[in-house]
Amino acid sequence: MWTRQYRKSPLRHLVIPSIAALSLGYFGFHGITGNLGLTSKSEYEQRLAGLEAELQALSTARSMLETRTAALSDGSLQRDVIDEQARLSLGLANPNELILLHNGTDRTATLDELLQRTN
Repeated sequence: MWTRQYRKSPLRHLVIPSIAALSLGYFGFHGITGNLGLTSKSEYEQRLAGLEAELQALSTARSMLETRTAALSDGSLQRDVIDEQARLSLGLANPNELILLHNGTDRTATLDELLQRTN
């Protein structure tokens, strides 16, 4: 019985090193640019800075709300604050009241100047 002998390819010695090089390149690339890679640190720091700024703004808003609610607490009911909140939430005014609307930029005008503008 005769067996047929195949010649071994000279490329067979390159199979394992090429697989190793490809997997090293794949994992190296994702180690640098992946979600937990080296370049993502700057992205996390930028996001952290934005969230800290948002936290500071929310803390300021919360402290303002706490002072407003402290004025409405049982120990120190102030009629003008309650009246202001009721009118603001209901959108009502007495017929003898003068309502002055402004856009927020003209804060240095006096009451007389505002009254002259409405006439």
